[in-house]
Formats: sequence, C-alpha cells, structure tokens
Amino acid sequence: MSARILVIDDETVFAEAMATRLARDSHDCRTAGTLDEGRALLDRGSEWDADVVLLDMRLPDGSGLDLLDELASVEPKRAVVVITAFGAIDDAVEAMKRGAVDYLRKPLDLDELALVIDRVLSTQGLEARLDYARERDTRAVEGAELLGRSPAMVAARREIAAVAGLAGEHGAPPPAVMIVGETGTGKDVAARMIHLAGDAAKRPFVRVDCAALPADEIEQDLFGRSGPSPAPGLIEAAEDGTVLLDEICELPGDIQAKLLSVIERRRVRRTGGSNEHGIAARFIATTNRDPKTMIAAGTLRPDLYYRLNVLAIHMPSLRECEGDAVVLAQDFAAATARRYGRPTPSLTEAARTAIEQYSWPGNVREMKHLIERAVLLGTKGRIGPRDLALSEAPQDATEVSAAGLDGMSLDGAEKWMMEHALERYRGNVSAAARALGVTRMAMRYRMEKHRL
Repeated sequence: MSARILVIDDETVFAEAMATRLARDSHDCRTAGTLDEGRALLDRGSEWDADVVLLDMRLPDGSGLDLLDELASVEPKRAVVVITAFGAIDDAVEAMKRGAVDYLRKPLDLDELALVIDRVLSTQGLEARLDYARERDTRAVEGAELLGRSPAMVAARREIAAVAGLAGEHGAPPPAVMIVGETGTGKDVAARMIHLAGDAAKRPFVRVDCAALPADEIEQDLFGRSGPSPAPGLIEAAEDGTVLLDEICELPGDIQAKLLSVIERRRVRRTGGSNEHGIAARFIATTNRDPKTMIAAGTLRPDLYYRLNVLAIHMPSLRECEGDAVVLAQDFAAATARRYGRPTPSLTEAARTAIEQYSWPGNVREMKHLIERAVLLGTKGRIGPRDLALSEAPQDATEVSAAGLDGMSLDGAEKWMMEHALERYRGNVSAAARALGVTRMAMRYRMEKHRL
C-alpha cells in the first residue's frame, strides 16, 4: 500500500534518509525543515497532500505539538507519527494525548520506521472501510420496503414484522435471524426493515459483504485489531445496532468458528489482543443457497447455522409471487421516471405478457435494472417487449455442447463456460456461480484469474 508521506524534521540528512528508505516501499515522500514549510505542503489548496506526517517535536520555529493541534482540528483522520529525542518520553506521551497515532525515538531504526508506516496505513484502510460501511448503510437503510401483493410476498412481510417485533428482555440483544432466498429477492431489504422497525432504528446498521472482504484481512475487518495501532472491526462498529452478514457461507471455516464464539458469548476479542469488548448488536445473516446443502458441502458450519437460524425468514423468488411481476415493473418505471425527471411510460400489453412469462433468474434486482434501462433509453412514452430486451428463459450454464469446447485447453474451457454463464445472467455473478455449481468467492477468484 503506497502513500504520500511528509517528513518534517530540521536534521536534513536524517530527513532525507527517512524519505529514501520509505521510497523503497513505493511511498511518495517529501521533506520540510520547519513548521511553516510543513504547513505550506499541507495546505488544502496545494496539489500534493500527505496521508501520513512524520513530525519532529523540536523544530526551529516552534514545537511539533502546535502543528499536531492544528491538524487535529482541521484533518483529524490524517495520521501523525511523532519523532522525539532520546529520553524525551514526556513529549511522546503528550503527543499521543493530542491525537498522534504512534511515536518513534531517535536514534531511529529505518526498518522499524517502515514497519510503523505499514501498520499505520493498514489501520487507516480499516478505519476507512468502517466509515464507508457505516455511512453507506445509514443512508441505504432509509425507506426500505418490499412491494407485491401476492400471498407469498404478504407472508414474507408478515414474517419480517413478527421478527422485528421481538426484543430481548431486560436490555438483552434480540435473537439472531437467518434470511434465505435467491439472489435479487430482497434479503438486504428485509434485514433493513427489521432494523427500522425495532428500537435500533436510529442506531448503526453495518452491512458486511462476506464475499467481498479482502482474503488476508477478513479477521481484522470483522473483529478489529489490537497492538500499537488498535482499531475496531465491523462488528464493534455496529455498537448496539444491527450487523448484517451478507452471504454468510462465503466466510472461511476458521472465521465462522470465531464468529460463532462472538455471537454466543456476546464478546469480541480483537486480533492480536487479550482484552474483550461486549457486543450488543443484533446479528442478521443471509444466504442465497440452501443452508443444509452448504452444511453437507462443508461450506457452512452446522453449529453456526443453528445459532443464526433461531428465527428464519424465506424470501420468495419472483416466480413464486404470482401477479407481482407486472405490478413491480410499473412501480419501478414510475420511480425511475420521477428520479430522472422523465414522463412515466406505460407498459404495452405485449410487454406485460413478456414480463409475466419470463422466468426472472435475477429476480427483483434483475427486473429493476431492466426497467430502469427501458425508461432511460425509451423515447415513445411506452415500454414494449423490445425495450425490455428479455431473452428466452436461460438454460443451465453447464449445458454446453461438446462442439463448443472442441480443441480448447482446460483453462480455455473454464473461461468459455464462465463467459457463457455471465452473459446468460447479464453479469449477475451470484446467479452465474449458482448455475456453474461454485461459490461466489470461487467465481470471483476465477474471474480475476481469467481477467473477466
């Protein structure tokens, strides 16, 4: 992870040595010999802005503590590592109180400096992901609803309302929930409805995309990190709100085991630490696969499943919601038209028939995207079958002819089948993975392998 690093130190040779060592790790480093020179490089109007500041405490035009206070008030998220003279531990203690993330003492080991920078940048990345998850999901949780008047959807909404009304006694967290349904059926929306209906509505809602967590940082992202640069994980960030574990089956087995312990004991231990933090958040897990099948395949721990499956909700596919497809299409068309200031188009009789007869492998999500496209590209004030661009019901992606694979290598055949599946399901990775009989994480790995 490369970064822009500003070294503020009046010992020119020493400052250049630090910059040279950090440049070996692909960091973009600049140096300043005084506080004023440092301020000029940190000015918001400048083209170059530092991610990390290495700040000496004793400078010709003042104390590094003064600049530290300024940065804390203007850019509190910028990481500052202070450098103190040997024996000046009081300076380091005061700097940490004022917001420095770490300190180093002279004479300095340059390899130790590189390790400290790596640790600081890793912490910054984790905190940025936490901020993003909380900000994004706080916005996204507003106005969650499930449309449809079919018996299947009415029953699903009834289940959601019943689950949302349950709360633990005497301040205890509510029971865990497992939501099962195909991709695009609204599992995330159901989770948000549960969150909004309870006392936690004004508290954090943190969505954890289990399939998208970086493989080498899953544990830290979920449970946080201890050590010199401690940081909370996504579970702690939810505080007393809701944690949504989206596609729980994508988590590795060892992480599932630790997650089970956290849910059962209501305590989390940060990676590398010994202290535990109490957890009050509600846990909701989702999966687009049959949990019993995943347990048999070894992808889902049975003990974790039974712990999460205290309350189970089934989200029906669009195929199960007879009569809802046209109603939803009309609603999505009207909503898209309002959003983009366009006249609301009508559905032709032929379009209604096509919508009712189509199998909708991507469910409501697929419909929403197709309707949005038809509204934005349409010019006639109505939506016909051609505007929807519906294909024939897609065959299973594994049903390919031997002639199509003739002469291909194993890698070539794998790539061809993946391209075929992604095309059939219009880029829906989960649907394509399900058709090929692999997990979404395995699908993403192979997509990267073949640069798809």
